[in-house]
Amino acid sequence: MSSRVLDSQLDPAVAARLKRDADGLVPAIAQQYDTGEVLMLGWMDDEALHRTLTTGRCTYWSRSRQEYWVKGDTSGHVQHVKSVALDCDADTILVKVDQVGAACHTGARTCFDEDVLGEGQ
Repeated sequence: MSSRVLDSQLDPAVAARLKRDADGLVPAIAQQYDTGEVLMLGWMDDEALHRTLTTGRCTYWSRSRQEYWVKGDTSGHVQHVKSVALDCDADTILVKVDQVGAACHTGARTCFDEDVLGEGQ
């Protein structure tokens, strides 16, 4: 188990429900709260989820930099948290946010509008 899990202040009842990968992470989908637009996918460990729940700003774990990052701290493209939910298997987090500016690191509004592989028939 990741040491990040052990060091977190996340509510133990919530922590006990989470199904994490081998690195102690859970995928977190950010969705625009009022339109339903899927904005991005990030990763959270217990501490990132705790920070997200208690600060009202999305905090993720950067797998490449091995550090926490709060969405918008450097770009100004803040995610204000409206609600947080677990899926039925407790292995994915859905964070409904009010996105300010672009959600994608490329500058696009969403990470999912540039490379559509197929559409309904």
